[in-house]
Amino acid sequence: MSDQHRFEALHASTGEQLLRYFLRRIDDPGDAADLVAETYLVLWRRIGRLPCDDDGARAWAFGVAGGVLRNHRRGVRRRLALADRLRDSLAEATEPDVPAGSPSIRAALAQLSEEDQELVTLIAWDGLSPTQAAQALGIEPGAARVRLHRARRRLRAALGAADGPEPPPRATTSSTAVGTR
Repeated sequence: MSDQHRFEALHASTGEQLLRYFLRRIDDPGDAADLVAETYLVLWRRIGRLPCDDDGARAWAFGVAGGVLRNHRRGVRRRLALADRLRDSLAEATEPDVPAGSPSIRAALAQLSEEDQELVTLIAWDGLSPTQAAQALGIEPGAARVRLHRARRRLRAALGAADGPEPPPRATTSSTAVGTR
């Protein structure tokens, strides 16, 4: 019998059983199908070691599933430990230097497109250079500089509008003023 036929026979005889095996042993049932798929991937890679008798093949499949389950549990523990460390380090973080919560700044930013908001805040609040912000956004540095220039101009206009109308231009006292020569 070919490797493919042996694998298909193993899958047919153990598929539902392995799914139930994982469902009984993990907290998130959504992960069970992924673990079954991972188990069959390992089984396929090791098809040459598959015992010839059905009982031996079934037991071997469950042994592989046990290894997949142990790897999954280790991964979950590592992710939880990392999340705890990140949570602890964020709790010690200082407040931002930029008044991000200022209503006038938030209102002015809201007038920009989402892309321009992200560009401006990456630079102003997160301290990235325009080149770094371009890289983070997946755009060319030249395009980022142009967008930043235009976004800053719109921000200034929006912030000026929030403060009230523009004052009239000041009269000059130079000799080029209208009416004098």
